[in-house]
Amino acid sequence: MDEIQNLMHWIIPAIYIIGGLLVGFVLEKIVLAELRHIAKKTKWKGDIVIINSLRGMVMIWLLIAGIYGAILSIPMSPSLLAHLKQILLVVVILSGTIVIAKMTAGFVSIFVQREDVALPSTSIFRNLAKLLVFVIGIMVILQSLGISITPILTALGVGGLAAALALQPTLANLFSGLQIIAAKQLHPGDYIKLDSGEEGYVTDVTWRNTTIRALKNNMIIIPNSKLASTIVKNYYQPQQEMSFLVQVGVSYDSDLQKVEKVTIEVGKEVMRGVEGGVPEFEPLIRYHTFDDSSINFTVVLRTKEYVGQYLLKHEFIKRLHERYDKEGISIPFPIRTIQMEKEKK
Repeated sequence: MDEIQNLMHWIIPAIYIIGGLLVGFVLEKIVLAELRHIAKKTKWKGDIVIINSLRGMVMIWLLIAGIYGAILSIPMSPSLLAHLKQILLVVVILSGTIVIAKMTAGFVSIFVQREDVALPSTSIFRNLAKLLVFVIGIMVILQSLGISITPILTALGVGGLAAALALQPTLANLFSGLQIIAAKQLHPGDYIKLDSGEEGYVTDVTWRNTTIRALKNNMIIIPNSKLASTIVKNYYQPQQEMSFLVQVGVSYDSDLQKVEKVTIEVGKEVMRGVEGGVPEFEPLIRYHTFDDSSINFTVVLRTKEYVGQYLLKHEFIKRLHERYDKEGISIPFPIRTIQMEKEKK
């Protein structure tokens, strides 16, 4: 009989733990999955943020509930029971802090993406929001353990100056990143070029640096403080659509009226038939130089975004060369005529 009672002392706690784990598994894999499927059909994005934040935590919370029921069913000393309760409380607060941090970061992302807010969706806002939530969560944990946070806050205030001096580069990058975002100088997705020559698409602005993906598909990492103090050309502001120039030269024997007419026709053909061109744009040319072997001019075309110019230039040069050949318009080789005077005897 005693053996059965001893066995029951372990069976009941095991039932609590296994039951909590099974219920958590069902809620996680079935209920949350179904709620996620329903949330994808709604217009509000917040429900997806909430459900994704709870992913994995429901099972942990139900397991903690099972462990709590198990320790209550096991005879133990009051001091040990109190310590176990404190441990479970810390785990619950910590897991709750993680969930709230995820939710906060998600709602911050939704907020900055609103059209009426017009802020760039960068990770710096999400990271700052998470940091704030975790600081509050740690304070709540310390307070729940009976540790007064007043001396800690006092010590942080006294040591704040020393920390600020030690972390000058980090703080400079942080505030520079906030300045870049607040000034709306660039947004993720913009194509920029620095005065030092680096260029590419902005992928993110973090608390320390800005990352740029170059056309070669490599990553350029720039400290925010350096980016804030350098000259930046943003090809996406005030709009993505932009003009670009193509330099051409024709021989001195050419009929310039005909050259202009043919060139504009080819330009229109490229604008309307090649991906990246602006169909309603009217190409134009401007003669500007009597060169050594040619009359040079500039062709002005337009692209929907910066990188679109490469394909447009490629097609324009091919088609213009073919059309000039048909029309008898010559693109001369560089030639220099040298006149030599004979010495007088």
